[in-house]
Amino acid sequence: MKLSLDDLRIFGGPLAFDETQHVGRPNIGNRDRLLARLDDLLDRRWLTNNGPYVQEFEQRIADLVGVKHCIATSNATVALEIAARAAELSGEVIIPSFTFVATAHALQWIGITPVFCDVESEGPNIDPDAVEKAITPATSGILGVHVWGKPCGADRLGEIARRYGLRLLFDAAHAFGCSYRGRMIGSLGDAEVFSFHATKCVNAFEGGAIVTNDDGIAARAKLMRNFGFATYDVVTSLGINGKMTEICAAMGLTSLESMAQFTRINYDNYRQYRRELADLPGITVMAYDEGEQNNYHYVVIEIDELTTGLGRDAFHQILWEENVRARRYFYPGCHQLEPYRSLPRYADLSLPNTERLTARVLCLPSGSAVTPGIISEICQIIRLVATHGREIRERLSSGEFRTSRQLAANLTAVSGPSHA
Repeated sequence: MKLSLDDLRIFGGPLAFDETQHVGRPNIGNRDRLLARLDDLLDRRWLTNNGPYVQEFEQRIADLVGVKHCIATSNATVALEIAARAAELSGEVIIPSFTFVATAHALQWIGITPVFCDVESEGPNIDPDAVEKAITPATSGILGVHVWGKPCGADRLGEIARRYGLRLLFDAAHAFGCSYRGRMIGSLGDAEVFSFHATKCVNAFEGGAIVTNDDGIAARAKLMRNFGFATYDVVTSLGINGKMTEICAAMGLTSLESMAQFTRINYDNYRQYRRELADLPGITVMAYDEGEQNNYHYVVIEIDELTTGLGRDAFHQILWEENVRARRYFYPGCHQLEPYRSLPRYADLSLPNTERLTARVLCLPSGSAVTPGIISEICQIIRLVATHGREIRERLSSGEFRTSRQLAANLTAVSGPSHA
């Protein structure tokens, strides 16, 4: 257990963790059930092309969410591309910049212009007021993102979409198993997209899904997922290969069976982080609405440099030196990533809430691979750094460090001047 600054790796202390602690290390579920399914699909020799496990997985998702249709895909990015085409989006679509870059790329890839919008001042989700101001004659839709499983203001966005005749889709990659005002996420808007990537609470090794109550969107998405084939040898529309494989569906079904267990573990981890970082000046653990369902898969802290004396990037690098791979979500915002930042339409774009958030938040390790002891040690490191931020900066500035000079330069540079 670290007791002083000299115990930190940057000052020559021992490495906190021999094994790297990741955000989103995969949940596995019941290995015996998974291996039994793999034996079964190998015996049947039906490995892809809408096999029985894919069909069962789709039905389970649709039932859990409470929608008519689930179309499983190879991954969530392909699902976003297919959903956008199936919803007949074109021209411009309004999205938050505070999202994983795949949200923007999926639109840009199919020739739709993402119009980046700011988030609300008090939270990570798209600001409906900013959405309304961004609507132009070229706007065909709104694509909200339920960041960290915290739902967008779907009712307000729905009202805006109806008033302007726009499609409303949601990127629900983080939000499987979460609810909004008592309704399961996945049943909102015209369609939503889930991710079942290995890092998600429920995973299918790699996978995604489109969920919708719109018969037309569902019919078009099913065609597009399979090259546009309507029957065995009849192609009726443009399509790609977006199918989920049987082996991925087998993992998805196995993961679904352990979902309640994964969620309990995540909730316990989240509560422990909140307890152990409570009342720590300058550090806020993002809170969930416990009156709603949530997967609690993301433990997020916000760092106030004015109070701690060190900025978020300094915390990030110190934790990485200790083998804690905390993540900067979603740094630095899509509008500041390529190809968008080099395009003229985004050159003077100012999104102050997004830019503030991307400079202050860190995601911490959680999930079934993280133990209470690991969480306690991570919290002790954060407490130590938060309460001695200015001293750490002074020691690094004076050259008192035993790790790479580049790291020390980065730690002092990203933190800026002292706010004492």
